[in-house]
Amino acid sequence: MDDNADSGDTASADSSNTARPAWPREGLKSFREKLLHGTVNKPEFEYELLTMFARNETSAPFAMPALCFIFYITSMFWASFTEATTWIALVSISRVYMLDQCRRLLSIPRTEVNVGQWRRHFFRIELVNGFALAAFALIGMSLHGNHLGEMPATFSSHVFIFATLMVVLAIRMTFASTLPSLFLAGTVPMTAAVAVRLFLVGNPFYFALASMAIGIHVFFVYLARGLHSTALAMVEFRAEKDSLISELEEATAISNEARRRAEAANKAKSRFLATMSHELRTPLNAIMGFSEVLEKELLGPIGSDVYRDYAHNIYQSGDHLLCIINEILDLSRIEAGRYDLNEETIRLTDVAEDCQRLVKIKADSKALTIVEDFAADLPQVWADPRALRQICLNLLSNALKFTPKGGRITLIVGHTEDGGQFLTVSDTGPGIPKDEIPRVLQAFGQGSLAHETAEGGTGLGLPIVQNLIHLHGGTFDLHSELRKGTEVTVTLPPQRVLRPLSPLQPLGQERHRGPVAPARPPRQPRMRTAEAYNGDTRYRAAGDAR
Repeated sequence: MDDNADSGDTASADSSNTARPAWPREGLKSFREKLLHGTVNKPEFEYELLTMFARNETSAPFAMPALCFIFYITSMFWASFTEATTWIALVSISRVYMLDQCRRLLSIPRTEVNVGQWRRHFFRIELVNGFALAAFALIGMSLHGNHLGEMPATFSSHVFIFATLMVVLAIRMTFASTLPSLFLAGTVPMTAAVAVRLFLVGNPFYFALASMAIGIHVFFVYLARGLHSTALAMVEFRAEKDSLISELEEATAISNEARRRAEAANKAKSRFLATMSHELRTPLNAIMGFSEVLEKELLGPIGSDVYRDYAHNIYQSGDHLLCIINEILDLSRIEAGRYDLNEETIRLTDVAEDCQRLVKIKADSKALTIVEDFAADLPQVWADPRALRQICLNLLSNALKFTPKGGRITLIVGHTEDGGQFLTVSDTGPGIPKDEIPRVLQAFGQGSLAHETAEGGTGLGLPIVQNLIHLHGGTFDLHSELRKGTEVTVTLPPQRVLRPLSPLQPLGQERHRGPVAPARPPRQPRMRTAEAYNGDTRYRAAGDAR
């Protein structure tokens, strides 16, 4: 009992574990990488933001040094040469070191970069750079008297320092917006130094100016956060795009591989069918030929009617098997796209009449009535005669199989409203349930009532008809009502109907001929008298000569 209980508890625990949604593998991997690199976002995103900062710094290496040199020249008006030179030296050293480290980061392979360590390293460098810039607001304060409020700096120097703070905030926000912590490290010291200097003046105007400096710094912080969000979104979209491209390439590779395998399988199928066609037809022809010789006793009597019946059954079975093989091969060629249409001009009514004559004997044996309804004066069509005969014979054969004795089969040939032509075969058989029609149209598919009433078949007739009419660009329609009958219609498009062209110029009214001249009356010969002959010098000269 205890073992069973334990096994039941184990099974329930397993089922509960299976029922609980598991932590996605990708999410666990991402969380592990965040802990490893010490970042908030995905390490690959943080790496992109870090390299964007490095590229921003290296893209304009002389922007900040040039501005600092201008500040250095201007500071000579209120600071000593030693203080100003010391300040420009500190700033230059910190900027050169920052540029060197940015170039180093860009030269290191992605796999060897620890994002957290490099981010902290840049933070320390930027903090040193921020204190170096903050010293600009403090130089010159040693020249005052006994207290800090009596600095010799003029109004213009304080305003210039305030403007310098604005320029530094704008530049650092542009370069370091991808890493907000670096932006704060590089600007907070200078803002604090400027505010302290302005507060120490002790003038209400400078109090307002110091407050404005702090407020502007807060505003730039919000702008930097917005730029950081935009950069992060851009990196995420780029990652999604790269992921989609990789997925598309993978799907393309899988599709190409599947197509290659399908082509190989199709070739193997074609070789197999060709081999089986030869291997099956050759012995079948021998079986059918020898059975026919035995049945007709061409080489002498076989002595027993039972043997003659056996030979007849052998011939019929071989003929049935040969028909099945031909149908399978035809369907395989159609599906493989290797069925070539040998098109020529033909009348659809002639095809229907020929097929009706072929099945009439079998229809009479089942006491079935075949009703023909052909439209008069139908023009010829451009189609494959063999394919059209196979379509009509398959439809008539199906109707003969499923129509009970004494039933009626209707064969209709006519034209459609858009100028095409159609062939319809309807019967009074058991019909097909609506839910079984898709199965009937599949290869080797048969309805449930067919097994009870039909004489047998492979279920390839309708699929072959459907594929052959589609090769002609036509349509196939099947309508059936249970226990009332089935109607199948195949339609050839108007493009395959050949219509006689009317003459461009009616006979006798051709424009290239001129008007017909009226007939001239025949000329009457003139009778010459003797006097006329005597007066003719030609005849007179002839008489003198005589």
